[in-house]
Amino acid sequence: MTKSPLLAIAALALSCAVAASQAATIIIVNQNAPGIGFNDPTPATPVGGNTGTTLGQQRLNAFQHAADIWGATLTSSVPIRIGASFVPLSCTENSAVLGSAGANEIWSDFTNAPRPATWYPSALASKIAGADVATPGEPHIISRFNSRLGLFPDCLPGPGFYLGLDNNAGAGIDLVTVLLHEMAHGLGFQTFTDDETGAQIQNIPSIWDHFLVDNRNERLWANMTDAERVASAISGDRLSWNGPTVTAAVPQVLDPRSRLTISGSAAGNAAGNYDVGDASFGPPLGATPVTGQLMPVVEQPDGTGLACAPLNTTNALAVRGNIALVSRGECPFVDKARNVQAAGAIGMVVADNAPGEPTGLSGSDPSITIPSVRVTQAAGVTLRAALQARSRNRSGVIASLGIDPARLAGTDARRRVLMYTPTTNAPGSSVSHYTTEVKPNQLMEPSINSDLSHTVTPPRDLTYPLLQDIGW
Repeated sequence: MTKSPLLAIAALALSCAVAASQAATIIIVNQNAPGIGFNDPTPATPVGGNTGTTLGQQRLNAFQHAADIWGATLTSSVPIRIGASFVPLSCTENSAVLGSAGANEIWSDFTNAPRPATWYPSALASKIAGADVATPGEPHIISRFNSRLGLFPDCLPGPGFYLGLDNNAGAGIDLVTVLLHEMAHGLGFQTFTDDETGAQIQNIPSIWDHFLVDNRNERLWANMTDAERVASAISGDRLSWNGPTVTAAVPQVLDPRSRLTISGSAAGNAAGNYDVGDASFGPPLGATPVTGQLMPVVEQPDGTGLACAPLNTTNALAVRGNIALVSRGECPFVDKARNVQAAGAIGMVVADNAPGEPTGLSGSDPSITIPSVRVTQAAGVTLRAALQARSRNRSGVIASLGIDPARLAGTDARRRVLMYTPTTNAPGSSVSHYTTEVKPNQLMEPSINSDLSHTVTPPRDLTYPLLQDIGW
């Protein structure tokens, strides 16, 4: 039996266990010192079913609630220990690391190991072995969460973590959702192979790597060279999950892929279908497409438009009753949508300002009632070229925002879910998450979306099916 330690742990403090009657027992090991984190005595008002009266107790209650959800979902005769703390993590006024978690140790060639010479996370290895393989006194999972979020002006000021248990976070960030996500990483929703260098620890693949497949040549990560793994980790849409449990669940979980169709007498070379990223605001695209003339917002010296301010008379005339084409940059996507909607547009297409695959449009604003999508930088160049010959309110280029019933969002041609492999490596995110193209949003995307539920199973979510593929 071979072990590899991944993370150093702090001194253990108080712990709290999930009731033994559940399918798996999860023990929360409080690693915070007195007076901070889970032990923060700051008074707090009970909220959303969380009855704690201090900030620390509410944090612990939320952690317990997330542990209960996973405990009821998993099966293991070995209690799962999660070392947990709230500590200052990286953040600015506009962005923040919400939390992080992962396996504390990884093991290969243990009792009953399904695959020889393969790394398994400590909690899963213990479940399979039927006995605790972890180093005595060590937790199976280490997790840390941002103690400063929303509480300081230099750390994403605002509502911060919502500590209620009712999935009603509003403008806040639902802590239970974040906890469910990070616990999944610790349970094994991660590779232990370096996605930046392609190097395996001690030249041994992760169990994860046996299910990652290049969807162009059908080669598994476990069998690739380091250089091949590096290339697939930044391939955009070439890396799929090949596990049978996830693949069987995909049709009942994922919706059809959204698309932009361009046609019309003036479309020329721009005619055809375009992959798009969906917006988290406004109505979702459906079987009945939203169709209209595509008209650009023009307000910049280079002939593009950002729509970050109310549209002037000329641009308002151009987009009224039409679909507005705007450029990414300088302001939130919801501001752009709000401004073109106020000018009378029936939809919005955002052209990216950097190369890469089309990703979603983030933000939330219930007042936005028009659909919005995002296309690649290259698609934006093509569309703007087709719009050069136009009148003040007509272009002859027809845009239709709808769905492709033959393709499921975030899947390859074989309906296998794609993994997150942006063309620029994102350390800590690449490869160990689902693609952001999935629809509806999934718990294990690289960012937490506001429309997630506290669900880890089909027909809403694909997290547990992946864990089943690797052995849970």
